[in-house]
Amino acid sequence: MGKPSIGDQELALLQYIAEHTNASVGEVAAGYGEPRGLARSTVLTMMERLRGKAYLKRRQVAGIYRYSPATGPGEVMRSAVGQFVEKTLSGSVSPFVAWMSERTDVSDTELAELEALVAQLQSRKKDG
Repeated sequence: MGKPSIGDQELALLQYIAEHTNASVGEVAAGYGEPRGLARSTVLTMMERLRGKAYLKRRQVAGIYRYSPATGPGEVMRSAVGQFVEKTLSGSVSPFVAWMSERTDVSDTELAELEALVAQLQSRKKDG
């Protein structure tokens, strides 16, 4: 069983912390919460909720708790996409692929990554 699901705001907060690792609640409240109109207590609650769901870890340094992601940012995003596909698209990736094919601003790097993923899927299908 995977980790509990997280909402859009929790995902945004987790991404912020991934970019500002080893941050205190005060630092996250100032950099993430204030621009969004969130009180320090709200940010703390969200961070502790994410820690309870095993998305964040904390350690005490000089009397201050420092938070960092429990896993790499790629795993968090993969989990969020997986939850979206399962819940919103009933497990079908076809609507997602159709949406991707309609995007006009796909970079060469993104296109190469997509091609590599398709090759990997085709290889697995042949082996399986």
